[in-house]
Parts: sequence; C-alpha cells; structure tokens
Amino acid sequence: MNFLSVLIFALLAYLLGSIPFGLWTAWKVKGIDIREHGSRNIGATNVFRVVGKKWGIMVFVLDALKGYAACALPVFCGIKGLTVQFQLLLGVSAVVGHTFPVWLKFKGGKGVATSLGVFLAIAWTPTLITFGLWMLVFAVSRIISVASLCAAFIFPFMITGYYLHTGGLKWLLPISIFLACFIFYTHRHNIQRLRQGTEKKLF
Repeated sequence: MNFLSVLIFALLAYLLGSIPFGLWTAWKVKGIDIREHGSRNIGATNVFRVVGKKWGIMVFVLDALKGYAACALPVFCGIKGLTVQFQLLLGVSAVVGHTFPVWLKFKGGKGVATSLGVFLAIAWTPTLITFGLWMLVFAVSRIISVASLCAAFIFPFMITGYYLHTGGLKWLLPISIFLACFIFYTHRHNIQRLRQGTEKKLF
C-alpha cells in the first residue's frame, strides 16, 4: 500500500472517529445541546447523566464501534493482510478524531470508549480483561473517571503480559502507553477534582 492510500485511510478513520454520537443523541432525544449541560462533554458519561442511562450506554457502544470500524476500514474496502502497525495508525486516528473533531472546533470526548473499540479490533483478549477490571473498579467506586484512569494505567501491563514473547509487543506496547497517557491528559480536570474530593459519582 502506497503512502497516499495510507494517508487517505488515516483521514477516513479520523472522520469516522469524529462522528459526535453523544451530541446527536442528546439533540434527538431531548432537543438539547449536550455541550451546554452537565460537564459539557459530548461523551457517554455526560449523556448518561443528562439524557438517561440507556442513551449513555448506547453512546458508549457507538463510540466504541467507531474505533473498531476504523481499524477494520480497509477490510470493508476489500483490502486483506493488514499489519498491526497500520491498524494502530487507523485506531489512533479515530481516537484523535473523537477527542478533537473538526466539526466541533476540536472539542470532543475523552477517548475511552473509542480506544476500547480500537483495541478490541486488534488485541481483544487483554482488552476484554482490562474492561472487566474497569467494570470492577466502577462497581466499587461508582466514578467513571476512576475506572477509566485505572484501566488506562493497567492496560499496557496487560499488553505486555499477553504479547511478551511475540512480535506484536513491538507496536502494541508503545501505542498502548501513548493512549494511556492521552487518556490521562483528557481526564486532567477529572484528576484535579479527584484530588479535591469533588468528582461526582455516576449514581
């Protein structure tokens, strides 16, 4: 695959990731701009709080599907034999699109659900284990940001343990670390509230 083709697929992955399902859902269901309510974020957590439980879960699933679909985009176009590094490039492009969508002045979600979809497409076993830990932490704390930050921190270790003796570690580990750092960055205000003891529980 030539450079132009790679660039086109990366752009398509970005555009796919930038689809604002949270914004659309809030507008369709309640006729509101989710950016003016709650935390003012277009992600699933704010939709859950402002619009309703089932709608928040739906947005979470749709945002995850964006990441998954971005990694599988060339397959939909009939291209086979995708390399891990190419899929990771598409996945990162989708996460960047979700977090910095061109349509919304580059103010989007925090990238957790989309990152989940990306790694379900590429490394589903350690991803599912990490998601299980995410659910456990959330069940105990009832704070989405705590669960997300714990999962982001743990995931590179899961990748290391699962791919330690394979060639996949060469690409998966640095990208998993990059996305973990990226998620910590997008949750910087949550971290500040956690330190102050003002971060809200989901319910």
